[in-house]
Order: sequence, then structure tokens, then C-alpha cells
Amino acid sequence: MLMPHPAVLRTLVDEYEALSVTATAEARAQERDLAYTLCVSTGTRDVNEALRTARRWLEAASAADTAARPQATAPSPKTTAARPQTTVVRPQTTAARPQTGKARPQTDDGPRVYA
Repeated sequence: MLMPHPAVLRTLVDEYEALSVTATAEARAQERDLAYTLCVSTGTRDVNEALRTARRWLEAASAADTAARPQATAPSPKTTAARPQTTVVRPQTTAARPQTGKARPQTDDGPRVYA
């Protein structure tokens, strides 16, 4: 099953929770749409289960992101004086194809023929 990006999932959960406290008809319609999207995104059929699943996935994504970050260490003297990176931009050139002969004039009796 495909999983939605954590930022998209976070937006869906936040919007659903914000609309759940609003009592207007338009808000209820948007809330139903978000509930459907949350259920489809999490592979569930109930919006409460979708919210639980979404929150569990968001916690797992946050933990994985924290674990993937390198731990902060004190910089060594050699790394503090690193040279700045430079980018070299090379101009693009196109080579012209050499002419092998002149084009024959077009006649009305057939296609153009080039030598």
C-alpha cells in the first residue's frame, strides 16, 4: 500500500480536526470530504480508525526522521576552516553538420532528393 507523505497527512488531520468544531453546513461538507480522503489515504473505512492510523504513521515518520539525523558533535578545527564550494558553468556549444553537397531543386514530379 502506498503511504501519503507525512506533510500531506499532517495537513489532512489538522484540517479535519479544525472543521470538526465548526457547525456550518459548508464545514460539515468539507469535513465529510476530508474524512473520505483520510480513509482512502490510510486504507481504512472509519474516520476514527483513519485518524488513529494517521497519527501512528506521523509518529513513526517523526521518529524515523529524528533517527536519520546525524547527532550534533563539536566541530573539529579542520572542519571549521573548510573551503567554500564553487560551481563551474561550462558553455554549451553545438557543432554544425558539414555540408556534403548542394540540394537539388524540387520538381513537380516527385519528392525532394538531397545529395
